Amino acid sequence: MSLEYLGGYFDEAAEIARTLDRRLIDQMVVRLARLQAAGGRLFLCGVGGSAGNCSHAVNDFRKLDGIEAYSPVDNVSELTARTNDDGWDTVFASWLSTSRASERDVLFVLSVGGGSREHGISVNIVNAVDEAKRRGMDVLGIVGRDGGYTKQRGDIVLVIPTVNPKNVTAHSEAFQAVVWHGIVCDPRLLKAGNKWETTVQQDSEAKSK
Repeated sequence: MSLEYLGGYFDEAAEIARTLDRRLIDQMVVRLARLQAAGGRLFLCGVGGSAGNCSHAVNDFRKLDGIEAYSPVDNVSELTARTNDDGWDTVFASWLSTSRASERDVLFVLSVGGGSREHGISVNIVNAVDEAKRRGMDVLGIVGRDGGYTKQRGDIVLVIPTVNPKNVTAHSEAFQAVVWHGIVCDPRLLKAGNKWETTVQQDSEAKSK
């Protein structure tokens, strides 16, 4: 039974990889290349597993691409203080406000559902998108299901295809990582190579001399 499930799970992942909208991902790279050239900042927001992905992505965009990137989920003290004092729904929007985010900057949302005020799910992301648009920012996103509010109001938003409704969260969060790794390693953005790849290349060049 376990092998049957795993076989289906990885077949689903392969189907998603085949059907991703690569032209839309290319548009993200182009927009982030403009951000990089202009010296703008990249703000990443997400909750749950997507919050962990935000932290990882911040590292990659900063270290590999030289883009000034931040996520409010990386400051536990501020995040919990704002939640305690003002409520969870406003933590990301107020953080963007304090950061003086502007039209020079970009908000990047990682989310399974993209936020829904109607259903009371990830309302903090809904408010963050609204705050970003008030500030003239472009909103990018990698989301699942139907994309939710992020897809409705965002500028370049990739929806991970649903191939099995029972695995929406697992595939959405997994493919957030697949997609952003493809983005940060795109030659149009990449400034510093990954350690293992550059080490192997250096070893190969040394042996060829």
